[in-house]
Amino acid sequence: MLTFESAAAIASGGLVGFLLGLLGGGGSVLAVPLLLYVVGIRDAHVAIGTSSVAVALNAAFNLVGHARAGNVKWPCAVTFAGAGIAGAWIGSTLGKLVDGRTLLVLFALVMLAVAVSMALPRRSEGSAEVRLTRPIALRLVAIGLATGLLSGFFGIGGGFLIVPGIILGSGMSMLNAVGSSLFSVAVFGSVTAVNYAMSGFVDWGVAARFVAGGMVGGGADIFLAGRLATRRALLSRIFAAVVALVAFYMLARATVPA
Repeated sequence: MLTFESAAAIASGGLVGFLLGLLGGGGSVLAVPLLLYVVGIRDAHVAIGTSSVAVALNAAFNLVGHARAGNVKWPCAVTFAGAGIAGAWIGSTLGKLVDGRTLLVLFALVMLAVAVSMALPRRSEGSAEVRLTRPIALRLVAIGLATGLLSGFFGIGGGFLIVPGIILGSGMSMLNAVGSSLFSVAVFGSVTAVNYAMSGFVDWGVAARFVAGGMVGGGADIFLAGRLATRRALLSRIFAAVVALVAFYMLARATVPA
């Protein structure tokens, strides 16, 4: 029998999977509040650890479609993600040491930053013929390390930072940056998930249902991508407003005494 928790986890995963594939970043930031306030996980650290598992696997699923379409610049993607592995491990280790209430306040503030980032127009310029050179590699390593640190600390995919970070470091086009970013989201999420799992901060049953929903959501995104392509700017602004509202709700819940 399908319980409310199971249905909520599947539906929440579907929403995150859809947004992750459609927007290429930012969608995964809703995973933690969905797990806390919709699915019903009570511990902030368990919510972050569980979301890391789900986001990593959902990103990997979405990555397959982008890779088949030739949207992933693998040398740049691997360089960026490789540099961020150490940052993700350090960040997730520090995150486990922070009090749950404080962590949620900081998480909400990051969500507000995500909302601002998503609301700003993205430049579509860039080259689809980018090749990894020494200067580009050095920039990607520096940006990747910093992004991995933040991603690990907050247990988010970090796509809202990864996409502009890869563009800044390499000069590649937006389409290639979105595809390439999913590799880093998967890697950073996996590192964070392993670190949290070692401390028992993962609900594997919820994670499995969340991932199942995410696969459906990611598949729906592939099906609807053509129809929604011309409306992504509007969808990003609407999504930014939703993220901001959720962030204010989290701040209220985390700062008002129980």
